[in-house]
Amino acid sequence: MNNYRLLQAARGEVLDRPPVWMMRQAGRYMKAYRDLREKYPSFRERSENADIAVEISLQPFYAFKPDGVILFSDILTPLPGIGIPFDIIESRGPIFEQPIRTQQQINALTSLDPEASLPFVRETLTTLRKEVNGEATLLGFVGAPWTLAAYAIEGKSSKDYAIIKSMGFRQPDILHQFLGKLADAIAIYAKYQIDAGAQVIQIFDSWAGQLTPADFQEFSLPYLQQIVKQIKATHPETPLILYINNSAGILELMALSGVDVISVDWTVDLAVARERIGKHIGVQGNIDPCALFGSQEYISDRIQETIRKAGDRGHILNLGHGVLQNTPEENVAFFFETAKNSKYVGEGRGQKESLLVSRV
Repeated sequence: MNNYRLLQAARGEVLDRPPVWMMRQAGRYMKAYRDLREKYPSFRERSENADIAVEISLQPFYAFKPDGVILFSDILTPLPGIGIPFDIIESRGPIFEQPIRTQQQINALTSLDPEASLPFVRETLTTLRKEVNGEATLLGFVGAPWTLAAYAIEGKSSKDYAIIKSMGFRQPDILHQFLGKLADAIAIYAKYQIDAGAQVIQIFDSWAGQLTPADFQEFSLPYLQQIVKQIKATHPETPLILYINNSAGILELMALSGVDVISVDWTVDLAVARERIGKHIGVQGNIDPCALFGSQEYISDRIQETIRKAGDRGHILNLGHGVLQNTPEENVAFFFETAKNSKYVGEGRGQKESLLVSRV
């Protein structure tokens, strides 16, 4: 039986219950993943070998039957295809031996040809679409320009983003050129994923929450809009979700990006977030990942509270960030079971029209 609840919710349709998936739902909290990691210790091997990436993507699908299955990959994956090599070191994260700091480096960047540099992504998504066989919505994802630039310029993960911010404040023209090139590459990459089978695309601008609202409007928002415009020009029916960590201060600005759904963290009340971003945009997330360390009664209460505040239109149940390491698998299973047995009770019951009327 086909199950496109997540796709329907992302298009703003009224449903009887919320679709549910989790960010980072394939990962270290699962014993099956840890066992496979022992066999394939390199993250890039796991994510860039289609057979392995398919197996990992499907681990939570077989275990929990979420309404969404997401490609196992990394937001940095397309960077080598434009001339920015990197590596991912276990327990240290991404490492760039030659961080992007100069005009010459930016001038040397190439356009993205995903079929030449990322054929494993197409193979992974095509296989996943067949394996899932309509029982869930297939999600692809990309990183946003600011966040990718932050990694590439800092050269690694950062706590203060001082190097990229310094570039923005001292040499804004250089940073804007870089962000523009990244936006074009990301739009190409997102469309490549859609053509390969992804039904929804989530955009991660994870570190844009480190910007002031004014700086977000200068260094992040225009490039998010650039990506959305390019995707919608050729794939108008594909919903887009935007996630930013620590985003409570910029929700209204996120709504200007043009995406269909905004994924919020747990630092803002979901009902308040709904009011701030507008009723025409869907919402996702909001549950603190640490809730999964609580009792089953606590987890159930958080789910029901979130459903009540979200309403029955344009809502996707999810965590406010990824599943944490050491999260009990049985609590993840309980989260999915409880969510799928929940029902909406709200003013929208029985209404047929969509938030995005032109897409239904």
